[in-house]
Amino acid sequence: MPRFPTGSTRRMLALLALCAAGPAFAGKTLDTIKQKDVLVVGVSTGLAGFSAADSQGKWSGLDVDVGKAVAAAILSDPEKVRWVPLTPQQRFTALQAGEVDLLSRNTTFTLTRDASLGLHQTAITFYDGQGFLVGTKSKITSAKQLKNATVCVQTGTTTEKNLTDYSRAQNLNIKPVVFDKLEAANAAYFGGRCVAYTTDASGLASIRAKEAKNPKEHVILPELISKEPLGPLVRRGDDEFFAIVKWVIYGLIEAEEYGITQANVDKLKADSTDPVVQRLLGKSEDTGKLLGLDRDWLVRAVKAVGNYGEIFERNVGASTVVGLPRGKNALWTQGGLHYAPPIR
Repeated sequence: MPRFPTGSTRRMLALLALCAAGPAFAGKTLDTIKQKDVLVVGVSTGLAGFSAADSQGKWSGLDVDVGKAVAAAILSDPEKVRWVPLTPQQRFTALQAGEVDLLSRNTTFTLTRDASLGLHQTAITFYDGQGFLVGTKSKITSAKQLKNATVCVQTGTTTEKNLTDYSRAQNLNIKPVVFDKLEAANAAYFGGRCVAYTTDASGLASIRAKEAKNPKEHVILPELISKEPLGPLVRRGDDEFFAIVKWVIYGLIEAEEYGITQANVDKLKADSTDPVVQRLLGKSEDTGKLLGLDRDWLVRAVKAVGNYGEIFERNVGASTVVGLPRGKNALWTQGGLHYAPPIR
């Protein structure tokens, strides 16, 4: 009689097969992107510092740069992107339906979104928290002073639910004034319809910088009432594309940690003797084949937009109109939360 492998033997054979696995096979999303020769990215309808279009229709922002980095890694050109502005109500449906390949739109990672929408959360690009914006003339210095106050909020967001939870927990009887679109919420707050405005603190800084006649007349209160880890999402069912987006983000973070910048990436690839830098830039190892890409995938991404620190400072950093400190968005080596798994 033929001898069938035991359980331990089967496990050993499976392990050997896994170790012998070759390059990743391109998934259907990657194939489609290459066939179209364009990456379709869902972005906000206009949030300065994250994703906003200028008068010529040119998009910029932290979320935009993530999309450009992915396009550079896949298509060798950061400009081969079609930007699709989406409201909070539209964003998940558009991704589910295949209208966009990637959602890079200041979206909070939550269990519900990761487990029940047919979507995958990739990697966190911005650590945030929900706050409140008030006029300095109101003399309000704490969110706990918002008892019975009207607060502008956008529907279809975690923000709306967090506001309700906070109001109940603090017995504040806050009265939400709800809007479908960001522009309507902005207009209502600055028009005096609401005592306060609530969304992610980064969003409040962006709105204050862009929409206020005098930004100094508005202050973000010190309390953050939630955790809002933001990052891109992709559709479930295509692990290859999921891995590409995730590792492009990790690559930008790892590049900052090892001093690889938009300006020096070519020189470091040619001259660096650091084994980690050599591996990151494809000189000593070809990590690209594991993602269905070539060995220069990360070189192109960094050349297109810079490392994570450069992206942050250019779009939302202290020298921009948004004016955010690195804070939690610093590298783990500098007291922040950004920590990339090894690219090896």
